Amino acid sequence: MPAVVGGGLGDIEEVLAAGRRLAQAGFRVYLYRRPAHPLPRSVDGPWEWPPHRRVRRLLPRARAAITVSPAWGVSAASRRPGPFGGPGPWAEEVADIEQAYGADRVLHVSLEEFARTLGSRAETRERFREGGVPARTLPERVRAADRAGEVAVFRDAFERFRAFDRPNVLSLFASFRPIRSFRREFPGAVQTGPLWSGRSVVRPRAGANHGARVWVWYASPASAERIAPRVLEGLRGLRPPVHLFVRSPRPWATVTTSPRVTMVTGTIDAAAWRQRFVAAELRIVTGSRTLLEALELGGPFLYFNGVLGPGRRARRHRPEKVAALLELGRRGGVPPSLLHDLAEFARGRAVAAVVRRTSHRRVGWERFRTSSVRRAFPPGYGDAGALVVALARSLAGPDADAPALVRRVRAGSNP
Repeated sequence: MPAVVGGGLGDIEEVLAAGRRLAQAGFRVYLYRRPAHPLPRSVDGPWEWPPHRRVRRLLPRARAAITVSPAWGVSAASRRPGPFGGPGPWAEEVADIEQAYGADRVLHVSLEEFARTLGSRAETRERFREGGVPARTLPERVRAADRAGEVAVFRDAFERFRAFDRPNVLSLFASFRPIRSFRREFPGAVQTGPLWSGRSVVRPRAGANHGARVWVWYASPASAERIAPRVLEGLRGLRPPVHLFVRSPRPWATVTTSPRVTMVTGTIDAAAWRQRFVAAELRIVTGSRTLLEALELGGPFLYFNGVLGPGRRARRHRPEKVAALLELGRRGGVPPSLLHDLAEFARGRAVAAVVRRTSHRRVGWERFRTSSVRRAFPPGYGDAGALVVALARSLAGPDADAPALVRRVRAGSNP
């Protein structure tokens, strides 16, 4: 049940990645949509779909079913009383599935935002920081919000819209390491390692580009254009020259196509994009999906998830992902100079200098080991895709009981 929740298309790709893992494990994958319902916006696009069947009628062939959606409490929950209580775009399909199989034999897997495992007070502080509250006044603003009950309101809303009260919904919070304080505050949340792409990682042979240097940039943040001139400044004069391939959802006024720059603002075939992304010498990524794919492939990358505010008041948008990445790098022994450059680029600072240094750097990237992520979690929880497959296998047993399975996994037991 793919959908866009936060505004980025990564919500869709993440659901498809889970579908790939299930299909690879031998499970039948379906996209069920009522006949009168168009698919949610952006879903029927140029995606790399897993092997699946699109159906408009449910004809159960098994005793149980598992659904996968982004933020189930937003994308698939039924209408509820109170503010923002409207039904999700998949709510009616969920009702059909539960009626066909029985609610106790349907497990809903909810894929929550990557690395967003902040407690209520930290989320309140982050809301103020992104809103432009100066750092020196943040502590008092958070204390005032706590006294006014805002932190408690956030906590209640978080639990409500993550569907922790639903006995057959399992909310997975993927990151590079588990956060104990988050588990204490939200015992209904299940922390896992990343949901990797589910694609085979085939790196291009040395010399496959015949000496050409190509960088790709998935430039989805609106503020990417703000740093684009400085990216080009850093690339200017490099030998051999670098060709920059930019994929953006909107045209840019300050950067246009040239012999050294390709801009694509429309749709792009998934296989063609994948080929460019894999073959690139360096990848500039954003959000979580392209970041994880860059880590899977290995080699140089830079990260920019956008900035808010003008000039010296500029601040990072949703910095928890790059913060988790930098912490992973420190644990893995990544050279401090490389981590410093990643942090500066993510802030939109010293962009040209970082680009130039990165174009020459050849060591340090190998220290970003995906295997170390798996070891940070309890056995069975280090890979979200493997956990989804284990959940499906458990549910496929003769005593399928989705609520019992949810209780076990929330308690930390293997499915």
